Amino acid sequence: MTLRNLARRLRRNRSGVAMVEFAIGAPFLLMAGLWGSEMANYALVTMRISQLAEHVADNASRVGDTSTLQNRRIYESDINEVIYGAQLQGGTGLDLYENGRVIVSSVQVSPAGNQYIHWQRCRGAKNIVSDYGAEGADLGSEGIGPEGEEVQALPDDALIFVELNYTYQPLVSERFLGSLDIKAIASFMVRDDRDISQIYQRDPASPDPVQTCNQFKGRAVVETDGDFT
Repeated sequence: MTLRNLARRLRRNRSGVAMVEFAIGAPFLLMAGLWGSEMANYALVTMRISQLAEHVADNASRVGDTSTLQNRRIYESDINEVIYGAQLQGGTGLDLYENGRVIVSSVQVSPAGNQYIHWQRCRGAKNIVSDYGAEGADLGSEGIGPEGEEVQALPDDALIFVELNYTYQPLVSERFLGSLDIKAIASFMVRDDRDISQIYQRDPASPDPVQTCNQFKGRAVVETDGDFT
């Protein structure tokens, strides 16, 4: 059989067409599937971050003792429990405090009538600060939040405002979506009558850790003896 005849037979042969087409198209189908999976995961993580911000704000607005003789006090241990609860809800998949940061602010009305951040607590290794100011920041009369969407505390009351900033951890590879930051905010008015003058220590002789915003601690740990670090 001559080379010319062999070429003609190969040209007329259709037995391997489907295999060749699949071999050519498979990488594109695989890439499309992986990209779709990454997009779906990003949407899911964004929803979970938004829910976590609401979870933290809601819980921080509820905590405190249950005394009927005085306004409800809030303690540093209460804040620590809220922070640890967010980590548990986020799960090991998000690893919230290794990849992000939670900032909890108590917004109140100053004697001058302006909104201000009375206290602020933070947790997370991500090196960011609040978009709206640190503890003690004067917010003017507008309140706190994105421009045009500010929320305000009422006189003799407090508003819990939470910012959550998280670096998205890709399911497959950063090549699909790149390195993205997911931000969420949430706010709740304080429930019940709370002593809003300060955050107390349950035992001043053995104080609980304070989640100040000059620290950038990652994953929270509760020791076997109950100590929070």
